[in-house]
Amino acid sequence: MTIKMLLAATVTLALLGTGVTYAQTPSPAKTTQANKPRTAKSLECSKQADEKALHGKPRKKFMSSCKKA
Repeated sequence: MTIKMLLAATVTLALLGTGVTYAQTPSPAKTTQANKPRTAKSLECSKQADEKALHGKPRKKFMSSCKKA
């Protein structure tokens, strides 16, 4: 094996190893958000949104205004 081929193989393995490491790191925002308990008001507003069959942006807008009321 030549020096160039050995160097190329080493660099390739190093890059593949770091890609796997970064891919397995969980997002801190997702882990903290899942641990928050929901309030009674939030649950009631969610129930109302379900009854109205709201999804996406309309649901988010409804939930925001419902929780403020």
